[in-house]
Amino acid sequence: MKREYFAEMLGTMVLVLMGCGAAVALGCTSDCSNAVNAASVIGTSMAFGLAVVAMAYAIGGISGCHINPAITLACMIDKRMSAKDGAMYMLFQVIGAFIGSGLLYALTSNVNGLTGTGANACQSGVEPMGGLIAEIIFTFVFVSVVLFTTDSKKGAGNFAGLAIGLSLVLVHLACIRYTGTSVNPARSIAPAIFEGGDALSQLWIFIVGPFIGAAIAAVVYRCIAKDCNCCKD
Repeated sequence: MKREYFAEMLGTMVLVLMGCGAAVALGCTSDCSNAVNAASVIGTSMAFGLAVVAMAYAIGGISGCHINPAITLACMIDKRMSAKDGAMYMLFQVIGAFIGSGLLYALTSNVNGLTGTGANACQSGVEPMGGLIAEIIFTFVFVSVVLFTTDSKKGAGNFAGLAIGLSLVLVHLACIRYTGTSVNPARSIAPAIFEGGDALSQLWIFIVGPFIGAAIAAVVYRCIAKDCNCCKD
């Protein structure tokens, strides 16, 4: 078994444990009408972004630090990796997410006042179609940053991890009001299994939306960065 797969498992576990863990600990909700909730949204956004930055520099040299099936799909479309490796990346990402969610569930089950595992669901007033659109749009933005900054010739080099992490902070700040922000199927699948309810019934949104957004990002990236005919003068 390739070490890259285990690196992806470890990275996704850390992302879910730290990001979703912060959401639970801070009581993050979509209601930003008061300073307490607004602060929890900012804290949760920072936690997800910092987790990505940390893992990017920890395992980026081993696996590329996808820790997100949507990113892996985009890399497959861009032919940066084979379908076999892509499928194995996704499998181990989901396994890592389950480990992270399991650890978080064990922690919250033994602490009074803390519940849940930070699962995604459409927030108050947001219809499923609105949630789907939000996940497509914000995954497109996030995955586009990943693809452009990690381009072997025109990318950001050693600063790519920082740029990607900061973009995830930005995406969370903008998207939490709509879906709690997923842009990552693995991050949504595991918490939904533990929580059930709306998180489980709406899980399709957080699988379909990110994959569509990632596929669009890959096409746009190839059109702009690869000098395809559609963007030539």
